[in-house]
Amino acid sequence: MTGSEHQGDENRIVHIQLDQEGQPLLSPEAEHERSIAIYDLIEENYFTLPEYAGPYHLIIRSDSRHIHFDIRSAAGHPLAGFFLAMGPLRRIIRDYRTVCESYYDAIRTKTPSQIQAIDMGRRSLHNEGSVVLKERLDGKVDIDHATARRLFSLICVLKARG
Repeated sequence: MTGSEHQGDENRIVHIQLDQEGQPLLSPEAEHERSIAIYDLIEENYFTLPEYAGPYHLIIRSDSRHIHFDIRSAAGHPLAGFFLAMGPLRRIIRDYRTVCESYYDAIRTKTPSQIQAIDMGRRSLHNEGSVVLKERLDGKVDIDHATARRLFSLICVLKARG
């Protein structure tokens, strides 16, 4: 897809970098989830800063209490940066991680109906996390629901313990 084929090309993220310096290595499942979320997000997203036109480069990193968003122009010039406190997302991320582990285990050993039940719970928590994330980003960036879901996936990977 060329830039001229994508409507609203300026209101999007075109590059994502996860700053995971000092973080433990990811499990194969988490690495896979990260790769899919980044690919999906780059392919289709709606993301815009109120004061600056895009497209944007997004650098995300985490510490024990915050997620750091560093938003840059496509040329790499800093446009905005902010911290997002993890408090409102911490329980959702912990529950989501637990259900994901159950889901990955179930794929190997459970019946299709058991897998489906776990997957429904996983999707529900994912939706809940993306709604909270979208609300927390309100006023800083404007994103749609699909973009919030993919960003939530990336944050979960950043908060993974390995």
